[in-house]
Amino acid sequence: MESKESGQESMKGTGRLYIVPTPIGNLEDMTLRGVRVLREVERILAEDTRRTRILCDHYGVTTPVSRFDDNTAAKLLSGVLADLAAGRRIALVSDAGTPGISDPGPLLARAARDLGVAVEALPGATSVTTALSGSGFPGERFVFEGFLPRKGGERQRRLRGMTAEARTVIFFESPQRLAATLDDLAALGAGSRAIVVARELTKLHETLHRGTVAELAAFFHQQAARGEIVVVMEPGTRPLPAPEEVPVLLDEALASGMSLRDASRHLAPLTGLSASTLYGMGLERRKGEVDATRSGGER
Repeated sequence: MESKESGQESMKGTGRLYIVPTPIGNLEDMTLRGVRVLREVERILAEDTRRTRILCDHYGVTTPVSRFDDNTAAKLLSGVLADLAAGRRIALVSDAGTPGISDPGPLLARAARDLGVAVEALPGATSVTTALSGSGFPGERFVFEGFLPRKGGERQRRLRGMTAEARTVIFFESPQRLAATLDDLAALGAGSRAIVVARELTKLHETLHRGTVAELAAFFHQQAARGEIVVVMEPGTRPLPAPEEVPVLLDEALASGMSLRDASRHLAPLTGLSASTLYGMGLERRKGEVDATRSGGER
């Protein structure tokens, strides 16, 4: 079991990796402890050295800043680990917020721990919980989806899961894709779900748009979104059925008079399966019934 000293330790002795959150917009959101650590470590690793240098200059931090991002992490990792093993104290920051979300932070933290180097994570700013606390939606249980895939089956699977999620859902989206993503959620049955679209949190032009998925989809088709965006969607009230329940739901829909095509479209957002998958399932069940009838007749 790894032992760990208090966050108030003097930072002398063996190497240590510090995970240091930075403001998501307002420079005043930097913690006193975070500033102290950045001043006292021997090196700061940053996604964008220019942005981090602005923060450091604001707080009088003169520690050298090196680039460490998705494009350079694999190449630089061994050198960073060697410095940590040699006893150096290094801080990792992201462009904004808490490292480890949509950046190479987990790669470095895991490698440092595997090497036996102490990793100390500081609390601080993050757009995820900032958006959640301002949304008014339940915060005791929530799921964070990060950035969604831009296209393909994995994107549709994630979206279907979100529409059936019984917890508050939080995700990032680009301004260019926001309206289309809300359209997709509405098409999957979440059009009446309440959401908050948080733009430019803690910055001068911070805005929280509230409404239903369908309402805000229409709004952002008319008025293009700008800036960094976090979307928070209220929990659903209907969990996805278990796999063994899907055929029963399909049979019930068909028994009600729906065509197989209509039943497949109707059940897609309720089951988390695509309409084509359900349609194929219905065809297989029909084929099985026909085969069973023929087999019974031959006896």
